[in-house]
Amino acid sequence: MSTALITGASSGIGEAFAQQLAAEKHDLVLVARSQAKLEQLAQDLQSSHGVQVEVITQDLTQADGPTRVWEALQAQGKSIDLLVNNAGFGDYGRFVENSREKQLNMIQLNVLALVDLTTLFLPPMLERGQGQIINVASIAAFQPLPYLAVYSATKAFVLHFSESLWGEYRDRGIEVLAVCPGPTKTNFFNIAGFDPFKSAEEAEKDAVSPEYVVQEALSALKRGEVTIVPGGLSNQVVANVHRFLPRQTIVQAVEKQFRPS
Repeated sequence: MSTALITGASSGIGEAFAQQLAAEKHDLVLVARSQAKLEQLAQDLQSSHGVQVEVITQDLTQADGPTRVWEALQAQGKSIDLLVNNAGFGDYGRFVENSREKQLNMIQLNVLALVDLTTLFLPPMLERGQGQIINVASIAAFQPLPYLAVYSATKAFVLHFSESLWGEYRDRGIEVLAVCPGPTKTNFFNIAGFDPFKSAEEAEKDAVSPEYVVQEALSALKRGEVTIVPGGLSNQVVANVHRFLPRQTIVQAVEKQFRPS
């Protein structure tokens, strides 16, 4: 039985990964800051699916967070077959008006923790000649987003990093997938302080469920794909519009759309 490590596992897409992977009989290591939520989720998954679930309460915005996760698993002699780097957040507003601390924490979580965890868990996968890594990027990875400047930049990094690793290690038994969701029914917009929808009806129509994102991601991983953009035609347009329009034109259009009222 393989073991999957999921960061940001206490809610949203991370929780959906935990639910789906447990249903597929993977043992799990769940990582997040919310100990009570993780422990309740672990108990539910163990009861429902008969899998082993380890909980590691760790804030990955702390620079030594990934090392602490690695050391905890090393102490137990536990190896990871699937690494799901899901933890991340955004922040909306004019760059100079946003919290400096929050922007740096975003880079630490969205980029540095993801790279560090990959640095730690990829070498043992290579030694075994097999392993899987899923990095949750965003549809924001495909173009700059004024007023979400740092967030979109971090997700562009995740996309390029993931695709590069896929190219380096696909012939050595390692599968790497970048998942680039569009609007999803999670707490992302509440945390970012940004609501792109004009109404609840619009949100219901345009946003997909975390379960859908995870289902699409796991199917793409099994097919050996490198990048997936879950969702309908509108998401595909956003992901590909840079092929047809000058970047300056795109940035100007996005700035008008996202401009604070």
